[in-house]
Amino acid sequence: MTQTASNASYLTQEAFDRLQAELRELSGPGRVEIAKRIEAAREEGDLKENGGYHAAKEEQGKMEARIRQLKQILQDAVVGEAPPDDGVVEPGMVVTVEMFDEEETFLLGSREIADGSDTIQVYSEQSPLGGGINGKKVGETATYEAPNGKIIEVKILSAKPYTP
Repeated sequence: MTQTASNASYLTQEAFDRLQAELRELSGPGRVEIAKRIEAAREEGDLKENGGYHAAKEEQGKMEARIRQLKQILQDAVVGEAPPDDGVVEPGMVVTVEMFDEEETFLLGSREIADGSDTIQVYSEQSPLGGGINGKKVGETATYEAPNGKIIEVKILSAKPYTP
């Protein structure tokens, strides 16, 4: 598949390997385990009032959705080393911007890079803000169009490679 800037997501090799391992686990042992739980619950009888059966089916649906999500992420991933510490905004960087007279710091890229960390906000490089600042240098000002149609100006204050 040919990658384009609109569908590719940057992942570190570590994040890519971690997601591949999760996909292998869910696709193999995870599916087997949930099938066993569904079968065991099914054997208990009446499915209309079988809470264990319905819970297992719901969990199976969530697991299958995660498998589809992982396949899509991995298929569209651009895998690479952490970006250089050169002050240029690009995926894999922790960026601090000034916007509306306030500073905001976030990771530019896929939230999968941050390994589920909820300590840092993540903006995709495909988001309006991410697209507006991608490729800009520290000290530069960029603009982007918000979903409401307003043009928003941001100043790049810093850009450093993300380290978990």
